[in-house]
Amino acid sequence: MKKIILLGATGSIGVQTADIIREHPEEFSLVGLSAGKNMEVTRKLIQEFRPEIVCVQLAEDAKQLQQEFTGIQFVHGSQGLIDASTYDADVLVNAVIGSVGLEPTLEAIKLGRTIAIANKETLVTAGHLVMQSAKQYGADILPVDSEHSALFQALNGEKLEQASRLILTASGGSFRDKTREELADVTVEDALNHPNWSMGSKITIDSATMLNKGLEVIEAHVLFDFAYDDIDVLLHRESIIHSLVEFQDTSVMAQLGTPDMRVPIQYALSYPDRLPRPSAKRLDLAEIAQLNFRAMDYERFRALKLAFDAGREGGTMTTVLNAANEQAVAMFLNRQIGFLQIEEFIERAMLAHKTIASPDLETILAADSETRKTVENMLK
Repeated sequence: MKKIILLGATGSIGVQTADIIREHPEEFSLVGLSAGKNMEVTRKLIQEFRPEIVCVQLAEDAKQLQQEFTGIQFVHGSQGLIDASTYDADVLVNAVIGSVGLEPTLEAIKLGRTIAIANKETLVTAGHLVMQSAKQYGADILPVDSEHSALFQALNGEKLEQASRLILTASGGSFRDKTREELADVTVEDALNHPNWSMGSKITIDSATMLNKGLEVIEAHVLFDFAYDDIDVLLHRESIIHSLVEFQDTSVMAQLGTPDMRVPIQYALSYPDRLPRPSAKRLDLAEIAQLNFRAMDYERFRALKLAFDAGREGGTMTTVLNAANEQAVAMFLNRQIGFLQIEEFIERAMLAHKTIASPDLETILAADSETRKTVENMLK
């Protein structure tokens, strides 16, 4: 039985990870989890799974939970995340939102843990540190994102040097059929209405701007060591083909499935095995009847172009891209800025930044903090 630590247990990926653990009690045991401020869901998870360690954001919540649940260790804050991530386990699932997942992941890697990573910001912000550390300590990094899981599966058993191109598919998000002119007045509610996937608010906004796909491009570069010129993005409305790999003989391997994040989550937890999912909807291509594809328009989806630019620049520029986006998305969700201002603020932050190549962790955290302040000041 694999012992699992789940960071971000009350978020979209966290809830679906709990579903997988619930479906396979003979395979997985949830020994630890972290949550933010959603105490209602946190209490239900504690009551059901009885983990050994729980991290919450606030000290007062940890104190209250400690009084309610005996025999469980409660920790809080950034140090609590590290305590939870380094607790005795086989697999750390990093499903938190934002760069807060970086330090806990690096600490768990030092223990040689398998990291099932859904927190793309960790790889975007400090991918070189994560992969170097994983190699040094013998930790496996397994992707949870559907696109990277698809690439991982398509490359499985193949010689990496014989693969010539990675092709990530993109649904296009909430506004895929709108022109840039039509985006000027879209609302928060409009942006949160994704056509294919059920996700948290931040990632849904990222999908609408296509910055999410940009983060995934950087993540693919980090995970599989492909040059940016050998990574493409293809618009695919149905989200049935999750990504493709082209090989040097022109063969193309694709991974297909219904839009269900539980599939890549379960594969990351069970790897190298595959477990049954009797309750899941099976893919019926005859029912779907047709699949649609379109070349990516990088002027229409400018945030995606900015991500490619940041990735090619490298160094601290990817940290700036991510931090500026997190800050701008939070402002949009708070109705402080318009939708198109998200990418405007990202671009302005990138233009204002002087890149530092091969940054260490301290430099990355400083660039992250400085960028957030820069974006905040743009409102003034």
